[in-house]
Amino acid sequence: MSSEAPGTAARLNALLESLGMEPLASEVASRFAAYLALLVRWNARMNLTAVRDEEGILARHFVESIACARALPPGLGSVLDFGSGAGFPGIPIALCRPELKVTLVESQGKKAAFLHEAVRTLGLKAEVHAGRAETLAAGYDCVVLRAVDRMLDALRSASRLVSPGGLLAPMTTVDELERIEAAAGSEFAWLAPVPLPGGARRVLALGRRVSSAA
Repeated sequence: MSSEAPGTAARLNALLESLGMEPLASEVASRFAAYLALLVRWNARMNLTAVRDEEGILARHFVESIACARALPPGLGSVLDFGSGAGFPGIPIALCRPELKVTLVESQGKKAAFLHEAVRTLGLKAEVHAGRAETLAAGYDCVVLRAVDRMLDALRSASRLVSPGGLLAPMTTVDELERIEAAAGSEFAWLAPVPLPGGARRVLALGRRVSSAA
């Protein structure tokens, strides 16, 4: 592990505590530090995320993804990260919630290659699907989406992958909630959105599938 890992882990936990969030266990925080080091190294030669500095990645990507991981209810078995990109929020979910079977879906080859390397380096049980999510069979307890292109179109595809009784969990803003719910369709009953750190209007929307699509 990088010699900078302990410093990164401490900075991440200090940031979490400054936001009123519980710090990570030291072993988990160290794995986040290894994830950050890998992400920064790969981001230097390919565009994984527009946020390129370590502090920005910690504040904007890690903290929000950790909050998402903690907000997902207990009792889930499988989680699909639709359009995982650099691994947000799927890799933090796998790190924070090791009891979950996480699938990272990414259609862009270079980003999928990064995800494979991250899973290997971090020793995660997560799987990577290097292709379009539409090719997957339905049956996930939870499908999460964050910062995907054409979010409303993605939601229509993602909704079909949620098991009956499962959750559709887009990370969005308060202003987008009405459009999000409409795009998902009438098969979902929406719970109260969960506020996310880092912005007063960022939320995790949670829609439970109450019926199958016709």
